[in-house]
Amino acid sequence: MITAISPIDGRYAAKISVLTECFSEYALVRNRIRVEVLWLIALCHEAGIPECRELTDEELVQLMAIIDEFTPEEAEKVKTIERTTNHDVKAVEYYLKEKIAGTSLEELSEFLHFACTSEDINNLSHALMLKDGLAALLPQQQEIIDKLKAFALEWKAVPMLARTHGQTASPTTIGKELAVFADRLSAQKKKIEAVQILGKLNGAVGNYNAHLSAYPNVDWPALAKGVIEEQLGLVQNNFTTQIEPHDYMAELFDAISRFNTVLTDLDRDIWTYISMAYFGQKTIKGEVGSSTMPHKVNPIDFENSEGNLGLANAIFGHLSAKLPISRLQRDLTDSTVLRNMGVGFGYSMIAYGSTLKGFSKLKLNEQNLAGDLDNAWEVLAEPIQTVMRKAGIEKPYEKLKDLTRGQAINKRTIQAFIKKLDLSPEDQKRLLEMTPSSYTGIAEKIAEQLD
Repeated sequence: MITAISPIDGRYAAKISVLTECFSEYALVRNRIRVEVLWLIALCHEAGIPECRELTDEELVQLMAIIDEFTPEEAEKVKTIERTTNHDVKAVEYYLKEKIAGTSLEELSEFLHFACTSEDINNLSHALMLKDGLAALLPQQQEIIDKLKAFALEWKAVPMLARTHGQTASPTTIGKELAVFADRLSAQKKKIEAVQILGKLNGAVGNYNAHLSAYPNVDWPALAKGVIEEQLGLVQNNFTTQIEPHDYMAELFDAISRFNTVLTDLDRDIWTYISMAYFGQKTIKGEVGSSTMPHKVNPIDFENSEGNLGLANAIFGHLSAKLPISRLQRDLTDSTVLRNMGVGFGYSMIAYGSTLKGFSKLKLNEQNLAGDLDNAWEVLAEPIQTVMRKAGIEKPYEKLKDLTRGQAINKRTIQAFIKKLDLSPEDQKRLLEMTPSSYTGIAEKIAEQLD
């Protein structure tokens, strides 16, 4: 694939090969075939449509085999027909008519695509593509969450100097900080899973006009629901124009984007911890970190992840902003845009793989973490002034500000200050025993609360 224009189909193709079964042109045509065949079967099962007779067991097997045995080679046959029709969905209909020609099913050929507009087939096909894409994407998201949870529990008691505004702040633990990301990502994944994937099968403007003109006594919404929900595992939307309005797609893409945004935040924090030498990286024999500086092991996996998450969210941002908008009852601007759903999924999966690869290289450097804490005794100004407030000592904040701001502070400085305070013996003893490493609140317990 050295000539591919997109890195998704070139450099990174092997990393996301699973998505070819979800979002390729072949996948789209395959899903159209599935929808058309299942709709024909549903019509045959409907007693109120006697001209579309009940199928024999052999005929049912024959129709299902068209779905089950549909290969990329068969899809090429559809594309050959399309070159004549210049209409992709009509090409599917003609292909199916050719498949049943010369069999007992041929007499039912005019019930293929019966009362349907192209969007009836397309919206369900796109919904199935998203359903399959999520089946590939969500496990990788869960793998990231699970790895973070394992890190959080492993390092729940390892103290770390926190930084707010980039400055030294009250200590925490590395495990608790990673637990925060695990919880955030888990929450966003649940929102992705909660999005209902919708579909319609209700004709040219969503009112079953053509359906009722032929068979006014058939419960068409119920018949359509059986295909959409029971056969395809989607949720029927009764409120549509010619198109399913795509609002659920925007909701879904925004939800994935939020997961990606949280992951970007994590990538940047891990990158920073590596730059601070809180984490080292395991070396891999044969890998080169820098073309000129042999000592370097660059955090390229987290950088790669961040870059690809940005690309994914740019795609998803356009999809979610554009797709819910369609002039009057339908325009075609969504068609070419929908073909790029897999691009957003692809860049996301590349990013997830990079983050996971980066995780596999991390080595916690507890010595550096401890060294930073030991050089930051000024962070105990917070507990000292809080206990001073408890004791009713005048202007505790201001006194600690004078002691610590811009001054070199160490254990001796802090303990000398504590000993001069008029505190209860218990409070003074507790403060004197406190160190930056021990001043972590309930960080360890918070890490343990992960689901």
